[in-house]
Amino acid sequence: MGRTLARIIAETPDCVLCGALEHETSPFVGQDIGLLAGNAARGVVVTPDIESVLKSCDGVIDFTTPQATTHLLRQTAAHGRFHIIGTTGLDAAGETVVREAAKQTAIVKSGNMSLGVNLLAVLVKRAAATLGADFDIEILEMHHRAKVDAPSGTALLLGEAAARGRKVKLADAAVKVRDGYTGARQDGDIGFATLRGGSVVGDHMVILAGPGERVELAHRAESRDLFARGAVRAAQWARARKPGLYSMLDVLGLE
Repeated sequence: MGRTLARIIAETPDCVLCGALEHETSPFVGQDIGLLAGNAARGVVVTPDIESVLKSCDGVIDFTTPQATTHLLRQTAAHGRFHIIGTTGLDAAGETVVREAAKQTAIVKSGNMSLGVNLLAVLVKRAAATLGADFDIEILEMHHRAKVDAPSGTALLLGEAAARGRKVKLADAAVKVRDGYTGARQDGDIGFATLRGGSVVGDHMVILAGPGERVELAHRAESRDLFARGAVRAAQWARARKPGLYSMLDVLGLE
């Protein structure tokens, strides 16, 4: 995603890439990010020096790990730099760091930065509310074999949308594991199924199964470019925003 973001930023009018961050042990430290992205040299080398990058930029686009994101958040907040978070898999403590940082700077956080997925979330919320309790909700997702968190951030985003449509808390309704003799499905469950394999960028389907009929709402990502474009759009939007925690629904005017 870092290379993809560098390329998309270079293609976007009114956007300038000021820095590229990596862990100090990364083999890419010291290399030109433009060349790494498959473009011409940009004169911007990959560095572990967060302070130097934050001094020269308006904000940060972050697709890393939960540990890296929470570490970086404290520093972006202290410098008043907006922070776009595409990282998934944050635990409760990480979410607390996000909320605290949002008191100091604008943060856009989403399990998925694509226009299509966020529109899908709106449709899922509406479908869950309209179809009612007679329809069981199941969320199926598949990603490449190297993805480390499950269910995906996008699946959870869709689950949250379904829960809001039903006016319940996802934590109370989610069923993320089924194994062995589980008994019958409980009314109101929001089920998750996770698949991993190959080089799949991201497939998601929300199934609403009712008596004698089934509604399926799906999104398939064919390129990581769509996540990068969404994140850059979020950065352009966040630059003029007051401190607070925002989502892609806010950026796209879908909230």
